[in-house]
Amino acid sequence: MSKVLDQVEAIVAPITEELHLELVDIAFEKEGPNWFLRVFIDKDGGVDIDECAAVSEKVSEKMDESDPITQNYFLEVSSPGAERPLKKEQDFVNAVSKYVHVTSYEPIDGRKMWEGTLESYDGETLVITITDKTRKITCEIPKDKVAKARLAIQF
Repeated sequence: MSKVLDQVEAIVAPITEELHLELVDIAFEKEGPNWFLRVFIDKDGGVDIDECAAVSEKVSEKMDESDPITQNYFLEVSSPGAERPLKKEQDFVNAVSKYVHVTSYEPIDGRKMWEGTLESYDGETLVITITDKTRKITCEIPKDKVAKARLAIQF
């Protein structure tokens, strides 16, 4: 699966660069009987439907030429939304001082989930301030223990 995603990324990345957009993520997932190739793009201020359509047209054309995916699939191009995933190093750097949701592969100090403000990120450790009942707690999470991370909406 990762080989397919690498091939798709090699096709999509030059297209998003050409259009001055950021390639946030690519997912190839089966839902029921159907396969979906999802391409998430963004830029400062967000993307609009015309930009998604432009990327979709160009990606579709290039995918038809090189054909890295053998089965039928639906192509979807969209914004990652308000709860954007954090995957690349720069995503974590850009998320400093923002509200995030992080889960780990294994418990760290008795927790596997944190939701709070990302205070800092040094390339190896995330420092997050969470609220536990009425008190603020600062937690350090090694980056290599992070299973998933995303921006979160604070209520």
